Amino acid sequence: MEKIEIQHPDKADKSFTTGAYSAGVLAAGDWLFVSGQAAVDFTTSTFVLGTIEEETHLTIHNVKRICEAAGFTLDDIVKCTVHLSDIKDFDRYNAVYATYFTKVKPARTTVQSGLGHGIKVEIDAIAFRQGKK
Repeated sequence: MEKIEIQHPDKADKSFTTGAYSAGVLAAGDWLFVSGQAAVDFTTSTFVLGTIEEETHLTIHNVKRICEAAGFTLDDIVKCTVHLSDIKDFDRYNAVYATYFTKVKPARTTVQSGLGHGIKVEIDAIAFRQGKK
């Protein structure tokens, strides 16, 4: 199986990272595994803290850009795992999340987690590209 590392396309500071991982890994040409993304501005290498709605928008934007860099779209996502720092924010986060997935909604797990750097949401995703090359 061929694996191709995908980096965030906006990432200006290549040294900025929160761990030893790829932003995404393309496997067997049809599967994209996107690492957990948060409200980060990769052009400045800074976390952008805000309301749960603001952070959810930026987090999904980051997931989308990684998908696009690998030739995928949000519509190709089949599974998301979402970590919220406060599960009480679920309804507000979910209202924003729902605006991005208007066709077949991905399978999803949402849990409360201890997140670093003061972030409110982190999302990872798995995408499958069927019949496209």
